[in-house]
Amino acid sequence: MMSIIYLFWMYVFLFGVIGAMRGWAKELMVAFSVVTSLAVNLLLEKYIPLVRDLDKASGSVFWIRTLILVALVYFGYQTVSISRFASKAVRERLQDSMFGAVLGGFNGYLIAGSILYYNHVANYPYSDIISPATDPVVIDAINRMIEYMPPRFLGEPGIYFAVIIILIFIIVVYI
Repeated sequence: MMSIIYLFWMYVFLFGVIGAMRGWAKELMVAFSVVTSLAVNLLLEKYIPLVRDLDKASGSVFWIRTLILVALVYFGYQTVSISRFASKAVRERLQDSMFGAVLGGFNGYLIAGSILYYNHVANYPYSDIISPATDPVVIDAINRMIEYMPPRFLGEPGIYFAVIIILIFIIVVYI
């Protein structure tokens, strides 16, 4: 069976390749949608009694968190087609692709890291698909890795600052 660590890095690389093909502007919108989904999940768990009272280690909380994340990521990837002008220099396209790869890898970290974190917090409710590690070295590596996953890393005050920064960026750049 494949280790969850390799699975995580495989998705980071895959999203990096996707980001290189899409460009940085589209990938930035995906990052915004992931941060928004993390904020929505935090607010639901904190203020909505139906979600707040559920057992955090159950499969239902995992699916609520994951479905919100996947839905917002899906809409983040559904961007309008940006036409590329023929007069653009090759250097600009190369920079766009390279920065898109970096942002795509970051999106892979946000998306795969959030889902793996939610799975870890729920104590791997679907062990037929992803089971917890049994090797003590791998368990230690996973526990260290979970410390830096987006839902834990951004946490309670950090996610609010991230959403405010995103809103300021959208107002300044996109409007």
